[in-house]
Amino acid sequence: RKPGTPSILVTFRDPNNLHPVDNAQSVNKGFYGIIGTHPSMANVYNNIREIANINVPVMIQGESGTGKEMVANAIHKLSSRADEPFVPVNCGALPEGILESELFGHVKGAFTGAYRDKRGRFELAEKGTIFLDEIGEISQQMQVKLLRVLQEKQFVPAGSETTQNSDVRIICATNKNLKLLRDQGEFREDLYYRLKVIEIEVPPLRHRQDDIPLLAKHFIKR
Repeated sequence: RKPGTPSILVTFRDPNNLHPVDNAQSVNKGFYGIIGTHPSMANVYNNIREIANINVPVMIQGESGTGKEMVANAIHKLSSRADEPFVPVNCGALPEGILESELFGHVKGAFTGAYRDKRGRFELAEKGTIFLDEIGEISQQMQVKLLRVLQEKQFVPAGSETTQNSDVRIICATNKNLKLLRDQGEFREDLYYRLKVIEIEVPPLRHRQDDIPLLAKHFIKR
């Protein structure tokens, strides 16, 4: 392929192996905590099984409250990284300066209030999985730094001159239309394609209303 063009990952599915999750398991425990037996959710479960051990970034699309972090956690638990940390970060809840420190850490004296060295989430997730929720909220500057981690598997803590290697699987989630943000120039195209190697769409509850009684039983039991 030509340099700079996005990679394409193709997976093949045997239709004979598609099956809904066991009803009893769904009612009592769910699929790694995810409750639902609607065909659209069975499709999500099968997608999770298929991609768990494909060590590439995953983009989870879905409205707020659809359980995107639970899907990311299920991918992690079914992967070869299951015994390593799963580290979630809500990118939309943190200002840019704090987000950089949260993700990559900082050294003592890097900025006012940096009284000690701090390990970032990427370092804490080493060998495991980092979940970046609300990825569509990060700034252009932060996009560049995240792109470096994806391309070079390295990052530099704030205020440090030492580059650290990173062996972390990245799973992102958004309720925004990243393709539209890309077209508008608000989200880098190269980062967009690197994060969206595999995509999972999580349906809202209004599209799977048959699952409402199961969820009601689940919450009443809790």
